[in-house]
Amino acid sequence: MSGPSARPVVVVGDLMVDVVARMAAPLAAGSDTPAQVRSRPGGAGANVAAWLAVAGAPVTLVARAGDDDAARGAVARLAGHGVTPAVAVDPSLPTGTCVVLVAADGERSMLPDAGANAALAPADLPDGAFARGAHLHLTGYPLLRDGPPRAAALEARRRARAAGMTVSLDPSSAAPLEAFGPERFLALAGEVDLLMPNRDEAVTLAGASDPRAAARALCAHAREVVVTLGAEGAVWTDGSATAAAPAAAAGPVADTTGAGDAFTAGFLAAWLRGAAPPEALVAANALAARAIEVASGSTGADGAGRDV
Repeated sequence: MSGPSARPVVVVGDLMVDVVARMAAPLAAGSDTPAQVRSRPGGAGANVAAWLAVAGAPVTLVARAGDDDAARGAVARLAGHGVTPAVAVDPSLPTGTCVVLVAADGERSMLPDAGANAALAPADLPDGAFARGAHLHLTGYPLLRDGPPRAAALEARRRARAAGMTVSLDPSSAAPLEAFGPERFLALAGEVDLLMPNRDEAVTLAGASDPRAAARALCAHAREVVVTLGAEGAVWTDGSATAAAPAAAAGPVADTTGAGDAFTAGFLAAWLRGAAPPEALVAANALAARAIEVASGSTGADGAGRDV
């Protein structure tokens, strides 16, 4: 539950529809692979916002979606979790869609179509959300997109800094970062208070093979860095001190979709309450384990509601 000390969070990122195919066997290229297929709301921004609300943080999601039933259903679910939706409606582009292929071991590969997310613009940013005492969380996808989305992300960061807000950044995905250019991405992102890559993103951004060394190197661009290491847990550093925590015990893996977003939300919620890094890492790993245990794997649809 949120208390008097809970700091409001503004999340700027994607709202998507995930089409999840849980494969019963390795993908048979050019042929058939039995799978369980379902659709649900998703998107990194929406997932982080929903899990933040579950963790007790007052949160606003800034995103853009189509004028369609998928978006209306997603917004209603987010509001049900306690998120304040600031979701602009695009008159021509549909809500973004991501095809998620989940292997038998729970690992996933994604095929995203940004849809209306590619038209997120500075005009979509709500005026009253950027205020002293609040926190801005940016997902990397808007920065990685040319045109209005990048302008929106940069304007959100400018407004946050002008208001004296703290800023965190999730780089979002290693392959697009590599294609975009790690140095270019870090230059656009500017210095943030908290950088939250996963293992692959950290080594891509830092040009290092060891994620712990990458975390220390990335402190040149962030006051604090947290790197998720999958089954090995996560590590935090400010460039001098370091803290680590093992992954929380979880039941059978349904799929890992949304686990990183839940970790981000869990760490942020604790960090914004003033928790020490070891305590915040434990809270983050616990929320990630909770996401993994949910069959949908994402709070954007039914996961958090089913588990709360």
